[in-house]
Amino acid sequence: MISSRFSVAIHILALIDMNDGKITSEYIAGSVNTNAAVIRRIMGMLSRANLIASRPGVVGIKLIKPIKEITFLDVYRAVDLPEEHELFALHQDTNLQCEVGRNIQSALEKPLREAQSQMERVLAGTTVEQIVQDIRSRS
Repeated sequence: MISSRFSVAIHILALIDMNDGKITSEYIAGSVNTNAAVIRRIMGMLSRANLIASRPGVVGIKLIKPIKEITFLDVYRAVDLPEEHELFALHQDTNLQCEVGRNIQSALEKPLREAQSQMERVLAGTTVEQIVQDIRSRS
């Protein structure tokens, strides 16, 4: 399961864009309804991915790329991509004396790799700007 860090990161980026960056982590935390430490941790991930820039003690956070160029895949890679870059982990140490245990990993590799590839294509085709536009259309 993709963690809530992903949706919180999208929330953060939308807030930055919709407030021209003139916000604090405390303001963002109020919107997300969590504490500011959680927001700062996710903002650190977004910063390391070169999506945002902020300075401690200074009000204002800026997007490094235009919102229309920030894809869901960028955000996913910034906050949720597993270390080994594989969405699906295969269990190890199966019983090689069992027909299923001996072959399950190789049987699962292709369909799981394809599922991850399809998900990443969808994420790459969706921008944070689309979410901001959707939010604005609901106001």
